[in-house]
Parts: sequence; structure tokens; C-alpha cells
Amino acid sequence: MSQNTIPFTPREYDRRLKLTRRAMAAAGLDVLFIEDPSNMAWLTGYDGWSFYVHQGVLVTHEGEPIWWGRNMDANGARRTAWLSADSIRPYGDEYVQSTTRHPMQHLALLLKEMGFESSRIGVEMENYYFSAKAYTTLLAELPRADITDATALVNWQRAVKSNEEIVFMRRAARIAERMVSGAINRAEPGLKKNDLVASIYQDALTGADGHWGDYPALVPMCPSGADASAPHLTWDGSELKTGECTFFELAGVYRRYHTPFCRTVFLGTPPDDMKRAEEALIEGLEAGIDAARAGNQARDIANALAGPLERAGIERGARCGYPIGLSYPPDWGERTISLRDEDETVLQPGMTFHFMPGIWSENWGLEITEPILITENGPAEAFCNLPRQLFVKPGRASVQVPVDHRDSIPAAAWAAQEINKTKPPV
Repeated sequence: MSQNTIPFTPREYDRRLKLTRRAMAAAGLDVLFIEDPSNMAWLTGYDGWSFYVHQGVLVTHEGEPIWWGRNMDANGARRTAWLSADSIRPYGDEYVQSTTRHPMQHLALLLKEMGFESSRIGVEMENYYFSAKAYTTLLAELPRADITDATALVNWQRAVKSNEEIVFMRRAARIAERMVSGAINRAEPGLKKNDLVASIYQDALTGADGHWGDYPALVPMCPSGADASAPHLTWDGSELKTGECTFFELAGVYRRYHTPFCRTVFLGTPPDDMKRAEEALIEGLEAGIDAARAGNQARDIANALAGPLERAGIERGARCGYPIGLSYPPDWGERTISLRDEDETVLQPGMTFHFMPGIWSENWGLEITEPILITENGPAEAFCNLPRQLFVKPGRASVQVPVDHRDSIPAAAWAAQEINKTKPPV
């Protein structure tokens, strides 16, 4: 069966496999079983909506990885993964949602066949996709094996992006810009939230610059008014209202690579406390980007953000960012580094983060964030380029959000000028 275009070069997949095997050796693992679809795709290219059933990739110290999953998904592996036919080992549908058997029994038979019945086997125990029943079944079926926790072993190898990956994230960034600027431009009193989200999905999937858009790992987060005090509410059929803000937490996606990006719009005149929060948030955001330099630590970004917020009397105890890249539902983070004051991870060129210093008060929420790339020299590079500000739309006035990939200062000045034009005379 012929394959679709594999996303990356053979050299890139070889690099990833070598990194993983080096980490396996350091952990003393003979074989690694991964169920996280992001890690599966990162190592093999496999891309399918099949993570609702048990599936995975087996990595040993020699030969190709083994794709293992439901039989009806095997053709998907043949179509999307770089693996040879012998490396695709499916199980039958009699194992799916059965009360008398479990897919891990089939996996155990495969591991025995491969000679790993008494080996040290790493599994992703803290993972959305590896269940407690899966673990206990493996223990029962492989009593002589040493089954140990290898959570995030592959995730950590993904922390520094290759040049090929960064190309994909730049394409996703262009899509994210289109999504966020489109949402702000369309927002007006009386517009139903579900209609606004429909247009966001249109922009997301249409893509940008000739590159198609993939589905995001998270649905659009776009609560309004008091609902915006909760960061993870989605949408309903209500209408946007004057006197309320709406933040848009969205991600452009290209071939599973995510570039999350957030901006906030206020319809009417924002309250003074929100304007003060905006000023402090932008100051902290820019200080954090300046601190996001190779050789510094993850906590340096969080501490740089904290200064302006604390001076403004804003207490923010949550982490303010996480690594991003290739992801599947239900999360677009990589679940390794956290931008918070206790994380001492040293920043390296090629690391990518969603620097997300949102503020959620009792009655409103404000998100102005940047996806960033750690560079060889100097501060981090922002993947996206829209003005860093709270977008204010008095009445039904339209504010066209500019995109200027050469220099954000002219874009910001242009936006401020246009917004001032819409303000009513004093």
C-alpha cells in the first residue's frame, strides 16, 4: 500500500530515534512502550484519530519501532508511518471494549514473541491514554518482567525542536494570527458565540499562506464577561454584549504542530482595573520574553513576569507557560517544563513555549500571550505578530487588526491610531 507524504525526512526520524534510545539506555530500559499519540507520531509519523482505543509504539535498541494497534487502523499506519510492513502488528477487534479480554494481553504475547518476557519495560504511567486496567493487565500477563514508569521519557526528547519542526510551527503561527485577528475583527454586540466560533474554525482549517490547517488539540476557549474569569470555558449560543470582554485562546495547527496564541477584545469601555492589569501584563510579558534566553532557566521567565504584576498588586500563583509542538487531544502542551519560579530547566536554542501570563479576576479575564522560540543569541523570538494590547471596540466600531511580520512596532502604532479614531468625543 502506498504512503501519504511523510512529514519529515528519514534523517529527522533517525535523529529522534537515536535520542530516544539514548534516554532508554540511561534509564536502563530494554524496551519502551508508548501510548501517547504525540510521541507515536513524533517517532513514526503515524497520524490517525484512533487514540480512543489502545494503541502504541514499541521501541527497542535495534531495528525499527513496532506500531501496535487495532486491526482496522493498521492501514492508517501503513499510509502515514515510515515503518515497513513487518513493523506493523495489529490486534483483532475481539479485544476492543471486551469484558473477557484486554488488548494488553495481545501486547504481552507480542513482547514474549520478541523475547522481552523477562525484560525491563518502560511504560507511560502518567498519561491520558494508558489506563490503570492496561497496567494491571500487563503486570498479570508478564509476571517476570520489570514494568517501570517511563512517563515523559520521549516528551523530554522533543523539547528542542529541529529546523524542520520550526518550519511547521511558523506555518501554524500564520494560521493562529489569522484566527485571532479574524475573531477580534468579527466580534460585535449581538453576534452569537457559536457563529463566531464557526468562523474561527473556518479560519483554522482554511489555513494561511497556502498551507492547510489541521484540527487543534483543544477546542477554542472564548468565554465572555464573568465567564472569562474561568480560563477553560468554551462557548454557547449567547450573544456578545457591550460592556464585556472576551478572550480568545486559540492555536494554529499545521500537520499536528501547534502554535497557541491569545488576545482579548472588550466591547465598550473597559474598567480601570482591567486597563491597569493590561499595562502590567504587557510589561511583564515583554520582560519575560527578554529573560527567555539560552542559558537562563525556565524560572527566570516567570520571575521576570512577576515583577510588574506584583508592583501592580496582581497576585498570580499559577505557572505562566509550557512547551509546545506536536500534539493530539486533549492537550497542546508537551507536559515537561513549566514556566514557574521553581523550574530550573536550562533554556536551550530550539525550545518552544507558549508564554501565557493570563489574569483571571472575579468578574473578567485577560489573556495576552505569545508563543516563543528560544534563539541562539538574545531574547526569545515571538512566533506570532499582532499588537500586544487589549483590543477595545466602542459600540459597533470595527477595528481591523494588522499583521506585520517585519516589525511589531508599526503594527501596534497603527492599531492604536485606528482604535482612537473609533472613540467617541469627550
